[in-house]
Amino acid sequence: MTSDEQKRAAGAAAAELVEADMTVGLGTGSTAVWFVRALAARGLVVRCVATSEATADLARSLGLPLVDIDAAGPIDLTVDGADEIGPGLALIKGGGAALLREKLVWSASRRCVVIADAGKVLASLGKFPLPVEVVAFGHTTTARRIAKAADACGVAALPVLRMRDAIPVRTDGGNLIYDLPCGAIGNPEGLARELKGLTGVVEHGLFLGAAERALIGTDAGVKTLYP
Repeated sequence: MTSDEQKRAAGAAAAELVEADMTVGLGTGSTAVWFVRALAARGLVVRCVATSEATADLARSLGLPLVDIDAAGPIDLTVDGADEIGPGLALIKGGGAALLREKLVWSASRRCVVIADAGKVLASLGKFPLPVEVVAFGHTTTARRIAKAADACGVAALPVLRMRDAIPVRTDGGNLIYDLPCGAIGNPEGLARELKGLTGVVEHGLFLGAAERALIGTDAGVKTLYP
């Protein structure tokens, strides 16, 4: 199977977890797209909370009803992709520049399930650069703080401002993204604490202790991983 076929299989499997009358969190990214499409195809009566404007646009085009997170109440189930899945279902997310909204939706959810192709499962986190969302004001100063915090956690890496077509990438909230090429993150909990405490940092892409399971598309079918 290609990686897209694996993503599609994982998304379809996750859609089977949804029951009628649920409030469902819709993730962002290439794998989450397959889940949103599979959920719409089931024709259930559900309410959905989108983690990005791109996902909201897709959901509307497929006829899925959307509700604002502030009006949703507790979200029954959120399904989202990941850029990396490490031991204990520790995740790196944010490749789609939606990490803040994703984390807000995850935090409001009773259950969170991550979906991915087999290539996203690794023995340790850090091969994929860690996204860090920052406010635009003073962002180069914030980037220096990020580098110092990473170094204190044993990660010698310089943050790189994410660009697209020679223009800094802006999140849906108007913030910037710095990508931290860690290589390996030996202490993700410590790094998460350090980054979260920095003035200017809005959020980071470490999702720790949040996913109840992972549905992984493989050549042999969909495999379930637990923390």
